[in-house]
Amino acid sequence: MPRPVIGVVLAATGRLAPLGAPLDFVARALPWPVDVVVRDSASTADGARAAALSLVDAGARVVVTLGGTRTLPAVARACTERGVPCVSTTLPWQVFHAEVFDDDHRPGWAFHFSWGVDDIAEVFADLWEHLGPARRVGCLWNDGTQGDASRRWFRPVAAGRGHVLVDLPYREHTGELPDLADVEVVTSAATAADLAAAVRHARPRLVTCSRWLTYPFGVAAHDLLDGVATIVYWTPEHRDGAGRDLAAAYETATGTPWLQPLGVAHAALEVACHAATAADSRSGAAEALAGLRFESMAGTLDWAGGPAPGVARVALAGGQWRAGDRPELVVVDNRRAPAAPVGGELLTAPGA
Repeated sequence: MPRPVIGVVLAATGRLAPLGAPLDFVARALPWPVDVVVRDSASTADGARAAALSLVDAGARVVVTLGGTRTLPAVARACTERGVPCVSTTLPWQVFHAEVFDDDHRPGWAFHFSWGVDDIAEVFADLWEHLGPARRVGCLWNDGTQGDASRRWFRPVAAGRGHVLVDLPYREHTGELPDLADVEVVTSAATAADLAAAVRHARPRLVTCSRWLTYPFGVAAHDLLDGVATIVYWTPEHRDGAGRDLAAAYETATGTPWLQPLGVAHAALEVACHAATAADSRSGAAEALAGLRFESMAGTLDWAGGPAPGVARVALAGGQWRAGDRPELVVVDNRRAPAAPVGGELLTAPGA
């Protein structure tokens, strides 16, 4: 009897390719009780949609994908249209929900696990408060999806904790960035290059940044970013070191440092395999996912108790980069994610 097929859409080429590497390793190099077929999104929404539809036509019982802002929703929407369950991760769940579900794409086929923009706000506010109870925070937010999401879901949470948020809007990749001289704390979801340019002339006491700054290749080329704090959703030390062997195997195979998506990529394949082998049809696999509570490499994933239909929440810790020949991400505050052991104290630049 043929084994079930799981389809994987990832960025093998294009701008998002560094994020596709961990999922590619997990899909191709590790043993699974299914046949895994991989397609390249080419880092575009159109490419992601075409890849997903080709996997549907190839008989995939479940499709798996992770990040980015345009490609992940394209895969989830394509799968919903064709009645194939999709398991996805690494995009804040509010953005996923807003981009995927509408009158033509209702919950029932797309199953996402991630943190929320509000969770990022809580973790970053925890870090700011290492400096004191209330801060004046410069918000280096772009005029795109990331900035819009931050203004909608991040701002009210952080402001509700007493912080004064100063909006510093900008357009990505133009080199025209706002002056940071009047704030001692900066928060952002900027690219590494834009953030480095912004802090070159006025280094704040503390910088918190998500998105590309959660990965070592986002900091390695920019010495100014030593000490940037970020979100931590997975490390090899999570859950009593459950991911050490996985991280070591990835580093041996690729010659590059482990990345946070490695753990959630593994979890996505775990979940997809569970669903694909628990049922003999796509609709059965979707039913298995709808009420699933599952212990994974990324922790407990609970779709039945999630914050929204089709969503399971992932806990976040606060981390900080340390410079060196190989940048190291250190967990400095785990009050919201006890499964992530603390590895050091938060370091801040001298200042007011």
